[in-house]
Amino acid sequence: TAGLMLTNPSTLGVFERRIAEIARIVHEAGGLLYYDGANLNAILGKVRPGDMGFDVIHMNLHKTFSTPHGGGGPGAGPVAAGERLQAFLPVPMVACERGEYRWLTERDRPQSIGPMSAFAGNAGILLRAYVYARMLGRSGMERVAEYSVLNANYLLARLRAAGFEPAYPGRRATHEFIITLRCEAKESGMRAIDLAKRLLDYGFHAPTTYFPLLVPECLLIEPTETESRETLDAFAEAMMHIRDEAQESPERVRGAPYSLPVRRLDDVRAAREPDLVWRRPPRPAPVPAPAANQGE
Repeated sequence: TAGLMLTNPSTLGVFERRIAEIARIVHEAGGLLYYDGANLNAILGKVRPGDMGFDVIHMNLHKTFSTPHGGGGPGAGPVAAGERLQAFLPVPMVACERGEYRWLTERDRPQSIGPMSAFAGNAGILLRAYVYARMLGRSGMERVAEYSVLNANYLLARLRAAGFEPAYPGRRATHEFIITLRCEAKESGMRAIDLAKRLLDYGFHAPTTYFPLLVPECLLIEPTETESRETLDAFAEAMMHIRDEAQESPERVRGAPYSLPVRRLDDVRAAREPDLVWRRPPRPAPVPAPAANQGE
């Protein structure tokens, strides 16, 4: 058994209550438990993944620590490990011993996997995330989790009161939640992709659609900790207006968006006929010179 990779909270927007039992089962089988930090916003400063039984974690800096996604280079995801894996971490690394910092080499860590290749354009991303974390401090990180969860549950309550169907009505949301449009799809023909495209006309980036796959016609909505109540209310109003519009003029919703230069891409054709080579566009035809004025 190699191990198991999980997010907690899960992509379903709920906290996995039996995580300690899962960790015990994996460890008893000799495996490792790997934490995907994609949903770290919900527990930042509140829960340590190591206390849940995870052996190794990667942090998605673009999701939790303010960085651009890649920033001109590959995405950056620092990896942290528990005691079980520390001896194998790459060197050189910085360690603090008796209050002083020094470099550890392969002589200090003979089981290390050795040096890794150089950074590929994302070293600045790590520095930016570090500065952001230092500026937040411990209390600031806790507020990130508090506001993430508060905003998600406020928006969920507004949409539920308006008649949208939560995928898991019996569970409190963490930093994100899922609604399903299966009823709307049957009644008006409005699918998740239609609502998502129409939201673009209202100035909102569409939520993730059709993920996770086990919820039909789903929208995965993650307002994040930085949105104001006014923005959340405006989003909820847009959702309600689009649903009403689908009852009155379903074809208009299914044809959205209307305000963008690119409307709906042919995803099927893009998958079956990928064009991965850039071609220089043809030069425009030269404009003929105006005829000389014979009267001059």
